Amino acid sequence: MSDYLNKEIFQIVSQVASSRGVRAFVIGGYVRDCFLGRPSNDIDIVVEGSGIDFARAVGEKTGKYVSYFKNFGTAMLHYQGDEVEFVGARKESYRRESRKPIVENGTLEDDQMRRDFTINAMAFSLNGGSFGELVDPFGGLQDLKSGIIRTYYHLLRRPFAYASCHSLRYAPQHSRTQVYDSSGVSVRYVANGR
Repeated sequence: MSDYLNKEIFQIVSQVASSRGVRAFVIGGYVRDCFLGRPSNDIDIVVEGSGIDFARAVGEKTGKYVSYFKNFGTAMLHYQGDEVEFVGARKESYRRESRKPIVENGTLEDDQMRRDFTINAMAFSLNGGSFGELVDPFGGLQDLKSGIIRTYYHLLRRPFAYASCHSLRYAPQHSRTQVYDSSGVSVRYVANGR
């Protein structure tokens, strides 16, 4: 794991987080790929606060150009061959009559609850005393080791077809993958990429 967090960008993000007094984490696919032993240059950083302001500070520290996507509340820069995207932690809630989420600022925990699968909700801390610690509230690492792609109950407010179809894009990457909904019911069994 330490090889994956030895990239200079993680130290820079940690320094900026400390100087700004915010918490920052690498989250999602990069973390998943670390445990799968796959190299990745697609890095998602979630911060508790404005992802755009944080990216601006990282850009100033690195001297790199930052692209801003204000409609999505994200920003991105390229650093030493990596594509690094920044977003502020978000919390989603839903009205009973709508599938469109109400999005608010949130914490890491809120942001993890809005992720699609347990294996994509894992995060590594980039903060001083806890640098490199895994934050895995839904058992994503165990699911990954077991070859399981699992949603959790917060996703049931999204159209179920989205979650189950989205999960199948990961299935061919493993020789045997079982896809579950949050209740543990098998949605689709995929063996040998079929």
